[in-house]
Amino acid sequence: MFGTLGSLIRFLVGFTWMAFCSTALIIVALLLLPFRIARIKVCNFYGKVVGRSISFFAGVTPNVPERDAISRAMPAIYVMNHTSTLDMFLGVWLCPYGGCGVFKKEIVRVPFFGWLAALSGHLLIDRNNKDRAVELLRDTAVFVKKHRLGIWIFPEGTRSRDGRLLPFKKGFVHLAIATGFPVVPVIVHGAHKNWEKGTFRFVPMTVDVDVLPPIDTSTWKEETTQEHVDQVHAQFVKHLRDDQKPAPAAELASLGDAAPVAR
Repeated sequence: MFGTLGSLIRFLVGFTWMAFCSTALIIVALLLLPFRIARIKVCNFYGKVVGRSISFFAGVTPNVPERDAISRAMPAIYVMNHTSTLDMFLGVWLCPYGGCGVFKKEIVRVPFFGWLAALSGHLLIDRNNKDRAVELLRDTAVFVKKHRLGIWIFPEGTRSRDGRLLPFKKGFVHLAIATGFPVVPVIVHGAHKNWEKGTFRFVPMTVDVDVLPPIDTSTWKEETTQEHVDQVHAQFVKHLRDDQKPAPAAELASLGDAAPVAR
């Protein structure tokens, strides 16, 4: 474990590096404003550099045995569980070139990183405006299908506070149906343990990431949306370690919400 001072130094160095890279890319993104696909791919490059760097500064060594499977599956809908700030940087690092990220609109409040996100060509969703969010997802599906791009999304819609898997929103299923792209589960183990709650200490660790085989969505239908949500959620439950599986009470509650479809 890094001490408080060591962790603070790592945080400051990491933030300074992110700010420098973000500023440089903001200038590039402004020059590329008329060219959305170019902005998306340039920011994919940013993710390769900054995402891996931030993981390093946090003391994390990612272990992704099937990383090549991500690019082989393109174009696809990539779904990843979300338990920590680190996940966002792992996500932008792993996201393939041509992968369009889905961020909550509030990210623009994050200095440098959020400002770049606003210019990146990736999708920003306002969770407080459901109709507008659905419209944006629909437009994004048309855009990525036309240009053979991918989509990287956190299907829980928010960060888990204890590392345990939350119920999935339905947006990724609608995207898969609209595009016909396969769904690729990307499962992150233990990232929530890297930054201790209530402290300013990073815990050096290896974070394992499983990339599961693509799930064919060619027969998915809107009428059976919840079944498909449950199918993908079940894959995460199956492969996650016990301390990240949904708590029994939460699992029962989600079963009740989804009835009569079982997880």
